[in-house]
Amino acid sequence: MDPLFWPSETNSFRRFTPESLAAIEEKIANKKNQQVKVKGKNKDQGVEEDKLTPQLDLKICKTLPSLYGDIPAELIGEPLEDFDPYYSDHKTFMVINKNRTIFRFTAAPALCIFGPFNPVRKTAIKILIHS
Repeated sequence: MDPLFWPSETNSFRRFTPESLAAIEEKIANKKNQQVKVKGKNKDQGVEEDKLTPQLDLKICKTLPSLYGDIPAELIGEPLEDFDPYYSDHKTFMVINKNRTIFRFTAAPALCIFGPFNPVRKTAIKILIHS
């Protein structure tokens, strides 16, 4: 892989915030609108899309590759924006533990009660990822 396309350390790790969740929801809405427009125009024609696939080095329960740099200590165990392009329009976030293991969670409310920023859910995630 060309070093120019590697993510820089400053851009790789961003906290998952309500603003980033709103941006993901906006991307999902825009994608649905585009699909509706394309279906309306091309009912008879078969349109092939370039489907993204998850990056193999960023799969769940794998170690974060060293090319992403060192994770700052204050972001260990904290919800982060997913930097896999496949998940850019999915309501997910990732959490990385001390051993650099990747965990991915949905941003949908857990048990229809606990949103992604609820303190109870954050505590449960910290317990789950603890090595």
